[in-house]
Amino acid sequence: MSRIDDTRDFLPVRIAVLAVSDTRSLDDDRSGDTLVARLEKTGHTLAARDIVTDDRANIADILRKWCADDAIDVIISTGGTGLTGRDVTVEAHRDVYEKEIDAFGTVFTHVSMAKIGTSAVQSRACGGVANGTYLFALPGSTGACKDAWDEILSLQLDFRHRPCNFVEIMPRLDEHLRRK
Repeated sequence: MSRIDDTRDFLPVRIAVLAVSDTRSLDDDRSGDTLVARLEKTGHTLAARDIVTDDRANIADILRKWCADDAIDVIISTGGTGLTGRDVTVEAHRDVYEKEIDAFGTVFTHVSMAKIGTSAVQSRACGGVANGTYLFALPGSTGACKDAWDEILSLQLDFRHRPCNFVEIMPRLDEHLRRK
């Protein structure tokens, strides 16, 4: 069963937060603020923060730039995961992924079902890995960001979490790039 192993030290992770929106600015990005408050409260480091419009190429460019930055371990974007024509965050993420974390979307849907019922089917939250960096695309609502952080990411980004977590395999995410 899932648990925190208090015999292990907490290892802070460097996390970048990207808001995707045609209407918000950093001054009124409540979902980004929610994620920043939560990650800092748990002891992680905010490595970068930005906002970008719903433009697939621009989103992917920022994701690639941050994946190439050795000071960033994890990227969490918020917004643009729905079904409308302007919702292109998932496509931008998948343009960047080397590997998709298929179960992230499934677990997020399970968590969301408990909160919003069948409306959870409208979310396309996803996760993946690129260039040794974890990437997660969350819906733009503060509730969805709270749920994803509190129920999934805060645990998987905690080295003490058992039986396994994302942090303990982080050093091996880019091992294929180091092979000769």
